Amino acid sequence: MKIITHKKYFNKKIIKAATFITIVILMIFALVASHEITHHSLGKTAQPLNGCLSTDSVSCTNTSKELTSEPFIPDQKLNDQQRFLSAIARNLSTIPQPNTYEYILLRTYGSVFVNPGVGIKLPPKEIFTNEQETQDFQATLTMDHVDDTRDCYLQKSAADALNKARNLEKIPLKSGYGSGDCTRTFDTNLRFWHKYANNQTLARVQQGKETKILGVVAPPGTSQHLWGLAIDLRVSSKEQRKALNENGWFQTVENDVPHWTYIGLSEDKLPLFGLKNKLVRGISYWVTPL
Repeated sequence: MKIITHKKYFNKKIIKAATFITIVILMIFALVASHEITHHSLGKTAQPLNGCLSTDSVSCTNTSKELTSEPFIPDQKLNDQQRFLSAIARNLSTIPQPNTYEYILLRTYGSVFVNPGVGIKLPPKEIFTNEQETQDFQATLTMDHVDDTRDCYLQKSAADALNKARNLEKIPLKSGYGSGDCTRTFDTNLRFWHKYANNQTLARVQQGKETKILGVVAPPGTSQHLWGLAIDLRVSSKEQRKALNENGWFQTVENDVPHWTYIGLSEDKLPLFGLKNKLVRGISYWVTPL
């Protein structure tokens, strides 16, 4: 009886060991397969955009960002709008649908969302609803001072690029000195809006019945100045424009002549991201393809 019992015990030990080894092998296989899938997906740049890369619908949600060290360039087989959408989906969590207020804002002010700068931070949406929400976002930014100004601050990469341009050419701020030309508060944005427009105007903009005002002043909570990526300048020469363009600064809001946006790309790269060059009364704007 003792020998039989020992054999039964030995057989049970063998079965348990075999089961454990099988489980370990399956776990290793699963981990390897998972790694291969993850590694393979790193090369896909527009995978989360299948629902928005069409001219009929641009509603999509970006669920991941490409984790490669290579600079992102949209697939050039896509059309202008698709390339633009694939670029901004890396920075915006959701692409608004056509005929919405958010889409109107994206069409007018959205060029900045192609900015690929690692040190640049873009808002997750187009509209801040109040001062506190604006302050919460601005508190996360790394800011730097614009040389030879009293209190003009921009996101560090934007400030560095502007300082380089102004070292090449004398480029004064619109007001000549101050913060109102640079990063603004929500209340400042609101004050500028009330200077040029009112609540009735805003309602017409939201309904898509008014767009010209957007080239004069941004509606409350929507200005690129809230993000530390825009500045108002007095530019009057080709040399000044060249210095700004060579350092990633461009005019992107049609008819807003003093307004300059930090995109962080060289001019030859802008069409690769779907941006379109539009000449209006002798001024070259880089606008969205929406």
